[in-house]
Order: sequence, then C-alpha cells, then structure tokens
Amino acid sequence: HRHLAFGLAMATAFRRCASRAIRHFSASSPYGSASPSTTESKVTVRTLAQMRQKGQKIACVTAYDHPSALHGEMAGADLLLVGDSAAMVVHGHDTTLPITLEEMVWHCKSVRRGAKRAMVVGDLPFGSYEASTTQAVHSAVRLMQKGGADAVKLEGGAPDRTKAAMAVVRAGCATMGHVGLTPQAVSTVGGFRPAARDAQAAEKVIDEALALQDAGCFSLVLECVPAAVAAAVTGALSIPTIGIGAGRYVDGQVLVYHDLVGMHSHPHHAKVAPRFCKQYAQVGPTVIEAIRNYCDEVRGQVFPHDKYAPYRIGEQDLEQFAESLARRGLHVAAEAAASASGMAANKEEHRKHGE
Repeated sequence: HRHLAFGLAMATAFRRCASRAIRHFSASSPYGSASPSTTESKVTVRTLAQMRQKGQKIACVTAYDHPSALHGEMAGADLLLVGDSAAMVVHGHDTTLPITLEEMVWHCKSVRRGAKRAMVVGDLPFGSYEASTTQAVHSAVRLMQKGGADAVKLEGGAPDRTKAAMAVVRAGCATMGHVGLTPQAVSTVGGFRPAARDAQAAEKVIDEALALQDAGCFSLVLECVPAAVAAAVTGALSIPTIGIGAGRYVDGQVLVYHDLVGMHSHPHHAKVAPRFCKQYAQVGPTVIEAIRNYCDEVRGQVFPHDKYAPYRIGEQDLEQFAESLARRGLHVAAEAAASASGMAANKEEHRKHGE
C-alpha cells in the first residue's frame, strides 16, 4: 500500500509539472516551440503584415555589430537591417560596393547576438547574387545559416533580380526587395541620385515593386523617391513598404544608425551623409570629447589614480616578491614594485614608530 500511495503521489506531481510546462509552449506553433521569455514576441514576416493591416508604422534601423543591435533592440525597433552601408559607415569606403559576403556574414553574426525580439534582415552585397540564381540562393542561405539573419534583402527590380528573388524565396529564405535609388548601381547611374523623378521613371518603380511582390518578397524598401511615388507604390502593393528618403506615406521607415545618432564628425562622412536623415543626437562629438579628456588625463598622469587601480597584493607577498627580484639582480624592478605599493614608505613609518 505504501508503494502504491507513493506511486500515485509521484504521478500526480508529474502531471502538475507537465501541465505547467505545457503552458510555457505556444499553442499556435505546429512544433510546440517555447514561448519567448520576453514580454513581446519575436517580430516575423507575419508580424509586419499584421502591422500594415492595422495601420501600425514599422520602425527599422540599421545595425552592424552587437552594441548597435542592443541599442536598437532596447529602443524597441521592429527591424534591424544589417546593411551593406557598413562598407561606408563602418569600413570607411565611399560606396557600398567593396564589402564582401563573408564580411556581411560577420556583421550579421554580431547583430544576431544582440537581437532577441527584432527581426534581423541581412543585405546581399554587390557581387553575391547577380551571376545566377544558384549564386543568389547560395549567398542568401549563407547569410541566414552562418550569419543568423531572419531574412535577406536584394536590390533592384529588373527581370534578372526578380528571378533571383523568386529563387531565394523558393529556397526558403524570406526576402525583402529594394527599389528606387539602389546604391549598388552607383557606378552605372553616376552617383547616388534620387529616383522616379519623372513619369516614366515613376512607372518603372511601380512595375519593379509589383514584380518583386509577385516574386514572393515579404516587404520592400523604397529609397530616395518622391513621396507621391512612394504613396502610389504603397497603395499598389499588399506587402509592407519601408521608406528611406521617401516621405511619410509608407508603412515604415529605416535610417542608418550612425546617421540618426550623429556618430560621425569626420569630413569623410560629410561627403556621404544623406540630406533626408534627421539626427536625433550628436553622439560623435561627445565620444570625441570623452576620448580627448582621457588622453589629457593619461598625459597629465591624472588617470589612473588609486580608485582605478583596485587590485592589491598582500604586504608579506610583496616583500617576498621584491626580495626575489633583488636576489635575481633586478634591483630597479624591486624598487619600482616597492615604490608603487608604498612599501618603502610603510617601512619608514614603522621605523619612526619603533624609535
């Protein structure tokens, strides 16, 4: 009877534990995945579609490493775009063309570690998807598999790009399109020039946007197009549009991290800073001033004072250490250790008290 009672008690306890565990799993997921530990669920392509339907604006910011990802995550950004703009704002190039797929994988990895709720979208860089659909699929899979991106983005809406987008989607990679000003085409258009500024060019943007939607893209970036054109594209599509220099009549906005926080103060950045970007802070001058103050304190022997040298060695151990150095003939080192610790001063103080 005792064994039976014990077995029943164990079974009851197990059922209670199992019931509590089941409540921690999502009922809507076919795989019973655990619900997020955060109060807000992970942003997905479905989240973005629902936001568009509800008229909720989508906030996107670029991120290139763990700190910028944490900043975007903590600020509540919905999307973190690991942009090939890293070539310019991180690597110091004049265009986005030099950055490679492997460098983008590295950036995506860093951002992934800082992003829990926000959706991470990685740019397919120049030269990683133009040659063939096979190349496009390989590059997209690498950004997601090795870089940890939730989705990829590719530029342009010409037939070869829509074909690449369709192949990438069919391979199982969520894909974002990008029309208007496409920075990877800078060499063919002669610089970073606004797009869709006449009727024919505006119709081309509409056609490319529709083609990318038909190819399976879940969202579309509209860069540097007139607000009226962006509004028309948004009205023509059923997927969310994300504007950058495209006015307010879109489903969301994206800005470059370094631009919006005012990170850069160097003349190089002045050459490439966009006119459409609003700066919400001036972080760059603050950082420069902090580093300048540090350099001044180092040169003036102000830093580090005792507060910032917190580690100690016991007095007996220090004496033993100094004696060992002296026996080895390292008298200067022994004197330096004694002086830094105040050991010599302490011995003199003890001698005076002894007298």
